[in-house]
Amino acid sequence: MKITAVIVAAGSGKRMCASENKVFLNLAGKRILEYTVEAFERCNRVDNIVLVTRECDIPFCRDIKAKKLKRIIAGGRERQESVYFGLCEAEGDIVLIHDGARPFVSDSEINNVIDDCMRYGAAAVGVKCKDTLKTIDVEGMISSTSDREHTYMIQTPQAFYLSDILREHERARAAGVFVTDDCALMEMAGKKIKVTDGSYDNIKLTTPEDLAVGEMILKRKGGF
Repeated sequence: MKITAVIVAAGSGKRMCASENKVFLNLAGKRILEYTVEAFERCNRVDNIVLVTRECDIPFCRDIKAKKLKRIIAGGRERQESVYFGLCEAEGDIVLIHDGARPFVSDSEINNVIDDCMRYGAAAVGVKCKDTLKTIDVEGMISSTSDREHTYMIQTPQAFYLSDILREHERARAAGVFVTDDCALMEMAGKKIKVTDGSYDNIKLTTPEDLAVGEMILKRKGGF
């Protein structure tokens, strides 16, 4: 069973209020993206890593030392297109799609989502919502309440059989369909996805406040 990790890091630093791609920001002496790549480099079940970034950032990515990092490619206009380009470069049976700005994913989370994918056909790391979620109408008024016991925040990695998720991406491209994550494409095809228990540490670093949280996570994990 050959496994490729596709790490998507083709965003900008807009919400981070940064002048550069946020994954290159310094976090306790290393760039955010380095932590992310190292997590998959350490996992002995991951064979290859494909890194998708902006074309202008490719030279900076070449500095990352990882034996499994086989390809660094330019992404597309939207995340969905960037993922598709990464999938086209992936090899093997299972692909793990992961956000480059989630540097705290653990080895156990990676292994568990692989196991769930092999057992159920597709899987995604997630955690239960701590807050009560409300749906609002067009006027901003609450229209319904979600059952918190059955509501999860889906993270990455998301694991699929490569042939399955590539097929759904190609269908979406042909139909002009855009979604916010890769699970949604499988859901549209009527496929079921297992939620793999994740960690609240596996945050996506998006705003300046997240960097302070990230440093706290690293200190607790003994990262510096």
